[in-house]
Order: sequence, then structure tokens, then C-alpha cells
Amino acid sequence: MKLSSLVIAGEKLAYSHHPAAAPTRTPPLVLVHGAGGNALHWPVALRRLPDCAVYALDLPGHGRSTGQGRRAIADYAAVVTAFADALDLPAFVLAGHSMGGAIALECALRNATRLAGLILVATGARLRVAPRILDAVANDFPAAISLLAELAHGAQVDPQIDRIFRRRLGEVAPAILHGDFLACDAFDRRADLAAVAVPTLVICGSADRMTPVQYSRFLAEKIAAAQLVIVPDVGHMVMLEKQALPVVVQAIRAFLARC
Repeated sequence: MKLSSLVIAGEKLAYSHHPAAAPTRTPPLVLVHGAGGNALHWPVALRRLPDCAVYALDLPGHGRSTGQGRRAIADYAAVVTAFADALDLPAFVLAGHSMGGAIALECALRNATRLAGLILVATGARLRVAPRILDAVANDFPAAISLLAELAHGAQVDPQIDRIFRRRLGEVAPAILHGDFLACDAFDRRADLAAVAVPTLVICGSADRMTPVQYSRFLAEKIAAAQLVIVPDVGHMVMLEKQALPVVVQAIRAFLARC
């Protein structure tokens, strides 16, 4: 897996690239993380899928990328589209987790011809953010990290995963995370889901307290022919919890094979 970067509009966008192990007809996969995250929120098993080229992006102001975060999902979607255009990617599958799922959904509604498929992980068409989260991020960042870690994981989460999550969240600037949550709180595409015109896979954990399972059921009901995968007993970071990872990887690989 290669760590790379490119410059778009004066901002360095960092990403990892894992090429397909052999020539393949499977479309490239682009992974977009959630609020306050970075490419490492996607496990190695997904960043290094053998069946296709995989690109995991750090959004502006996150991870190794420079620049400013955005306060609107549409603005982040424009970054993702510019990133794919700069790499001259053919039609690709776009996967997003949480805020990244909102970004992916926005891309599908604005630029459907660029996509071969859509993977929505632990997200929703409407992403209300609890006032206590917004207040904590703005006024007591250590408390916000503790609150988000508590909400993000299921009861059976590996303590090491929890520690890593807290450490990585503490590496993002509070203003960036606050802007991410403001973008999420303003996002609402519930009325537009019938217009999604690409194959779609929806994945969630049954114990998700940040984007509850009904959010994913709504996506799957309103997007034509969407497939829904619910992983039992895991939380919002569904792709990172050990008992869920094989299910998530298998579902994504099978979906990619059909795109």
C-alpha cells in the first residue's frame, strides 16, 4: 500500500493507494471517513482488498491532509469529486462511513455518472447531531472525546480499539471536528433518495447509537434495489469491531463483484 498526496486548489490531499493484485474488471473503490476521522478509520482488510484498486482519502484538515475542513456536506462532496478527477479514475465505487456516507450520498445525487456503486456505512439521509455533542466539542474537547468514544462503540468493543479511537480523535483540531458536526447537522437528503441511480449497499451495526439502525433501514427502503446488511451487536464503528469485520469485508467484496 502506497501513501501518496496531490494538491488541489492549494490544499494537499493525502491518501493511500493499494493496487489490485492482478488485472481486474472490478471498479476502483474510494473510501471516505467520517467526522474527525482519517483514512485509518478504515481497517487494513478494506484498505488492502486484493480484488480492486483501493483509495482511502484524508479529507481536508484531517489526517495527513492540509487545508481547512468544510461546514457543508456538499463542499466535502466537491472535494471527493475533484480528487477522483485529479486521479482520472474511471467509474468507481464510493464508500463512506457516517459523515463520509453523507458525502458519498451527496456525490451520488450530484454526479451519478462518475459512480459504479455506492456503499453507505453507519450513516443516514438526515444526520442530526445531539446538542450536547456540539457543545462539548466547542467547549470541552476532552469531554467530547470521551462522549464520542462511549457512543461510537458497542458493549463488546476491544479496549485497544477504543484507545486507538480516542487517540486519533484527539489528533484532529477541535474546530475541524466542530465544523464536521455542523455539516452533518445541516444535512438532509431524505426527500431525494428515490433519485439515487447507482447500485447501493447499506451496512450498519444493530447497536449503533449515533446513526441508529432505523436510519439504514430508511436508506434501504427508499433507494431502489439497495441491499441492507445489519451486523448484530456492534456499534457505530462497525467496520472496526473485530466480530463485525469479516461480515463487512465479505459484504463489500460481494457487492464490488457485482458492480
